[in-house]
Amino acid sequence: MAHHAAVKRDLPSGTVTFLFSDIEGSTRLLDELGADKYSKALAEHRRLVRGACARFGGVEVDTQGDALFVAFPTAPGAVEAANAIGEALASGPIRVRIGLHTGTPLVTDEGYVGSDVHRAARIAAAGHGGQVLASISTAGLVDLELRDLGEHRFKDLAAPERVYQVDGGDYPALRSLRNVWLPVPATPFLGREPELQTVSEYLARDEIRILTLTGPGGTGKTRLALRRKRQITIRTGSGGSRLPRCATLRFCSRLSRTQSGCKNSLAGNSKRPWPPSWPGSGL
Repeated sequence: MAHHAAVKRDLPSGTVTFLFSDIEGSTRLLDELGADKYSKALAEHRRLVRGACARFGGVEVDTQGDALFVAFPTAPGAVEAANAIGEALASGPIRVRIGLHTGTPLVTDEGYVGSDVHRAARIAAAGHGGQVLASISTAGLVDLELRDLGEHRFKDLAAPERVYQVDGGDYPALRSLRNVWLPVPATPFLGREPELQTVSEYLARDEIRILTLTGPGGTGKTRLALRRKRQITIRTGSGGSRLPRCATLRFCSRLSRTQSGCKNSLAGNSKRPWPPSWPGSGL
């Protein structure tokens, strides 16, 4: 990821700690305050955030909407700035969620490039207003007692991240993909939208408790099932509705009679054919 808007030539290099801040409920706040009061509150928020970051050695990398992206040469400096931001905004109407992550990104003429930027942004987005979150790489560089929130999965990131809370507040569960251990595909999911829609429609029906994808090996059954499960996971997060369980059926001879009965029952109760005719595989 490269950032262009506010790139400076004196960006920290080597081991860098990123701070992402974002206003919680900005749309709701705009409606409550009105455009004039909100614009003033937004400007004051930016002044306070920038002042706190500059005081502890932070360099602003980018500003997008109500979010700020700042780089620090040290992790303790970033943590101090995050705490200072919380204190400065405590008396105002705006609450920000803050995410911290330390890595060794590539510095180019157009800004930072690398997965560290994405990871910091994802951690920040998982938090709540007033909450300061840090990755394990940042937590290991500060001499503070932090609250261990466990391992979390984040959208588009291959590996889980252990997340720590810097401040002492109590908040709802993080907006992450916690406890959903889905493998991250090495290639993008292309096509097969009709099949994906068919699976979605069957899973939405109350009378269907088990949905089986059958067909020759290599036709993409597992990939299709994981794709549907990932869609549900991303939409509901860790606290959403129950997720479909994906499993491989190796010994199906004992279930053939039951499976056949289920198919016939479903076919009799639906105007749609059972199973749908997919090229190369069956449902």
